[in-house]
Amino acid sequence: MIRTVIGAVAALGLMAAAASAHEYKAGTLEIAHPWVRATAPGAKVGGGFLVVTNTGKEADRLVSVAASFADKTELHESLTEDGVAKMRPLVNGAEAPADGKLEFTPGGKHIMFVGLKQPFKQGEKLKATLTFEKAGTVDVEFAVEAVGYRPAGEPKGAEMHMGH
Repeated sequence: MIRTVIGAVAALGLMAAAASAHEYKAGTLEIAHPWVRATAPGAKVGGGFLVVTNTGKEADRLVSVAASFADKTELHESLTEDGVAKMRPLVNGAEAPADGKLEFTPGGKHIMFVGLKQPFKQGEKLKATLTFEKAGTVDVEFAVEAVGYRPAGEPKGAEMHMGH
């Protein structure tokens, strides 16, 4: 009896871990844990984050993101020049290098969702479509995490601003 209970609990734990990981695949690209932070009521922008691992021998490029929950999306990069924090659009997209990673993280590259139609509420899943130059389109869901959420391993102070 105890073995049955332990086995059932272990199986549920594995299913929960798999469900929370929410990974997607497009050709040689693996997209891990798309997420956004919850936003305040009335917020008009939010940032999206994820990691793209390219297991292929050729680079690919994320060229656009489409999301019905925002008026438009833009790919951005946050950087510091001469001690001043700046954000610039990635008009040519973002490269996922061959046998490498493309990381969208707070304080770095990110997906800017502009003109939010409603606030992001913790626990929601937001559908979007990523378009890659070679791998094509892949539908994903962005998990809405808590306002102060940080992925494991992200240093404190990594973001430029809390809204995204």
